[in-house]
Amino acid sequence: MINSFKFIFAFAISIVLYSCAPKNDELTTDLVDIRTTASGNAMDGKNPEMKFESLVHNFGKLSQGEKVTYAFKFKNIGGTDLIISDARGSCGCTVPEYPRKAIAPGQESEISVQFSSEGKKGQVEKTVTITTNCSPNTKVITIQAEVLVPKEGNGAAH
Repeated sequence: MINSFKFIFAFAISIVLYSCAPKNDELTTDLVDIRTTASGNAMDGKNPEMKFESLVHNFGKLSQGEKVTYAFKFKNIGGTDLIISDARGSCGCTVPEYPRKAIAPGQESEISVQFSSEGKKGQVEKTVTITTNCSPNTKVITIQAEVLVPKEGNGAAH
């Protein structure tokens, strides 16, 4: 009985440790050395740098329940590979998709953001926080919309 308990306990611990370990194809910024001054400025100009065409996109008027997507285009204007380790929406209605591979200097890419207006009404503003190996290591992009709620009875939006 005690041996069975030890086996189950060891097995459970190994599953937890394995599930928390990063996968081989996942990029993380843990081992990236970004050399900066005490003020936070890059020392040698060789760090990656993300330059977006625009940090804000307004979808305009949407009918409640509508799903829309926008691709925020950017370029690595820095001197080394840009790695995006995470992108998180400010709520479950805002879902980002980001490149999982390193972006070389001079290379362009995009972060696609899907917004679901289900349950929303009026002026809406949501953000996506991007974590990278740039300095500073986070960048925020914003989506906006005016969500119109259909009137009861005739289905027309107001």
